[in-house]
Amino acid sequence: MTDNKRESPQIYMRMAVDVMKKSISEGKEDKPSPHVGAVLVFPDGKVDTAYRGELREGDHAEYTVLDKKNRDQDLSGCWLFATLEPCAPGARNAPKVSCSERIVNARISEVWFGVEDHNPTVNYAGIAYLSSNGVKVNQFDSEFHKEIENVNREFNTWAKMKNIEAKSKKLQPKDYLNEKSMTANMNSLSEKAFQKYLTESGRKWEPNSDIFLQELKDMELLEYDEKTKSYLPTGNAILLFGKNPRNKFPQAAVKVKVDYGNGKSGAETFDDPLVLIPDEVEDWVIKVLPASFDRAKFKAEQVPAFPVEVIREALINAIVHRDYTKDGAKVQLEIKPDQIIIKSPGAPVIPVTIESMKNFTATSWSRNKKLTFIFNEMGYMEESEIGMDTFRSLRDKYNLPLPIFNYDGSNVIVIFPRTADAVKKVSGKKAIDELNEVELAGYDFVRSRKEVSKKEYADHLDLSDRVAQNQLRKMRNLDLIGDNGELLKSNKYKYVYKE
Repeated sequence: MTDNKRESPQIYMRMAVDVMKKSISEGKEDKPSPHVGAVLVFPDGKVDTAYRGELREGDHAEYTVLDKKNRDQDLSGCWLFATLEPCAPGARNAPKVSCSERIVNARISEVWFGVEDHNPTVNYAGIAYLSSNGVKVNQFDSEFHKEIENVNREFNTWAKMKNIEAKSKKLQPKDYLNEKSMTANMNSLSEKAFQKYLTESGRKWEPNSDIFLQELKDMELLEYDEKTKSYLPTGNAILLFGKNPRNKFPQAAVKVKVDYGNGKSGAETFDDPLVLIPDEVEDWVIKVLPASFDRAKFKAEQVPAFPVEVIREALINAIVHRDYTKDGAKVQLEIKPDQIIIKSPGAPVIPVTIESMKNFTATSWSRNKKLTFIFNEMGYMEESEIGMDTFRSLRDKYNLPLPIFNYDGSNVIVIFPRTADAVKKVSGKKAIDELNEVELAGYDFVRSRKEVSKKEYADHLDLSDRVAQNQLRKMRNLDLIGDNGELLKSNKYKYVYKE
């Protein structure tokens, strides 16, 4: 959502990426410098930009735009866009102040960052500092990530290497999952799960070969005990490959339920190693889905066959991104006659918000990076995605309503309505009852794009200019959509989705 004087955030993301490419390298052979672009947006819509090294060699882009170019300006309420995570407190030698501290001191209200800085002196600490000091933090849309990473390939390689070195030099505090696995051993792991990972990731090694065990150690999924001369699994390894993960983590399960709509139902719990669960649940879905609508209430043609691959992707996201500190809370999948519901325990992890999920702008920032990496290696998901493109294409590709996202205080909930009536039932917006099937498809289009022009709306739905205008006016009168504040006759005028 934009305010009346500022453009869509995507405009400034593009601007930051473009100015990033002007960055001036410091030319140090032992320490590549990142290419970083920054865009400062004032509440009145005025914009200033900077890139690393623009005014002086080595100066950070954020420092340049905040202190060098706008030192005497009141920056309260400004937006800041930076292609790299701002550096964290302690990352710069005294008396230099980190960029995240400068942002907080300048009273910037909202920050968008492109990609994480893997340098061990930053490595998410900049984001954590901003969010803990009242700055709203968002990530750039996923379409910009690869472009930023490609320009910074040399720096990213160096930063990741320094991160590994830093971890090897000091004992890292064990996270929740690892603390829980202290009594496990290699007998706790499943050879079937190992083989599944090796097959799907294209590796030709044997499950217990030295080269495979060393790779798992490098991934920090195994630890080597010098006293016993043996490998010990971490908590992440128990979740991914454990014979009985619930012995250590009672919450490590997926509970599925189907309501056939005729008084009959079925339920099952899948508690095998995480790498095996997606295929197991998919097989179950394929069996129950065709019969999961009430033929007495719904005509078959009113309930399109729901794509199994969409359920699978949503389920994998729920498994990978859930909060495993919530003991006893399981991932849940429920198939009903008119909707499909997936619940993932825990709140979204910053910078992902429920609002960004509702607006289909959420990017993947997992609290469980080891799980994300393994599922990515198996081709089950993209590390930089959270399924938004798949979900947004439901209307266009399958003629199905877009999903609805909610957070109930305990779970992130994804609801896939299977009918227009279901959309009206679960949306929480009574005004949607006033929309017919065609108008509902139009409303979904605005919701998936966040803002559209009348021409874009008409072209997408193959409507005449007059019909498109009438439908958009109706939705605006129902307070389902708004506008971007431009004059109605302006070529910049757009209709905006209202949360």
